[in-house]
Amino acid sequence: MACRLLLLVLLLISSAAFAQTAPSLQQVAKYDGLHRAAHDGDVAAIKTLVEAGADVNARDGSGRTPAHVAAFASHDDALRALAEAGVDMNALEYQDYDVLTIAAVANDPDMVQLAMDLGNRADLTTSRYEGTALIAAAHLGHHEVVRRLIKGGAPLDHINNLDWTALIEAVILGDGGSDHIKTSVRWSKQARTKRSPMAAGLHHSPMPRDADTMKSSISCAKEYRRKVDKIPPFYKRFAPNGLAEYDVSSADRGTPHVRYPPRLDG
Repeated sequence: MACRLLLLVLLLISSAAFAQTAPSLQQVAKYDGLHRAAHDGDVAAIKTLVEAGADVNARDGSGRTPAHVAAFASHDDALRALAEAGVDMNALEYQDYDVLTIAAVANDPDMVQLAMDLGNRADLTTSRYEGTALIAAAHLGHHEVVRRLIKGGAPLDHINNLDWTALIEAVILGDGGSDHIKTSVRWSKQARTKRSPMAAGLHHSPMPRDADTMKSSISCAKEYRRKVDKIPPFYKRFAPNGLAEYDVSSADRGTPHVRYPPRLDG
């Protein structure tokens, strides 16, 4: 039962984790002032507005500061101008993401580096999973971002509210491809260099946890991956919303069932 529950959690995480919400077209259409300038990457407008007394830490309806908007739009110069004007580089928007995690999820190594250079802390706890930018990047296999975050001081041993570290997410939720392998190798090398207590990926010191429970969770996760890997490619074509559409328990029988009619409209 515990294993079945974990498989369900993994299905939800693998298809929905780190689903950050960038400003919608409707929100952008209503932007003015610094939010508009940040979205457009208009550095001159940012400087003019700041000189006129605009609040660099103003929030939109979703709790985003102009810095968050600049990060979502990948405007490095706009972010730098906002930082020079005093924007809070460690502010969290309504989904608890900071600029650094937004850039990490977007696989934007240059903005990741810039954000840290401008004062965005690499050890902030972010997202509803109480993770870090490093965990987000490792989950997605963004190995160059992982390298820069580790170099910038991101904690290797941070445990999110799922009891997972960056390495465990890379191994369990990764696709087994070269990017996730490089991510795991980078983490492991740094863990050994820094004598990380999480080097084995199982022991939760200095925050002791039940090691047997962790090993059981990883075993369940591997079972999940084994079953999903058995789903024929034909069925995977109809997975616009991720693996949660499939009854993976039937994969061992070679007959995975789509839980609702597949969408054929692209």
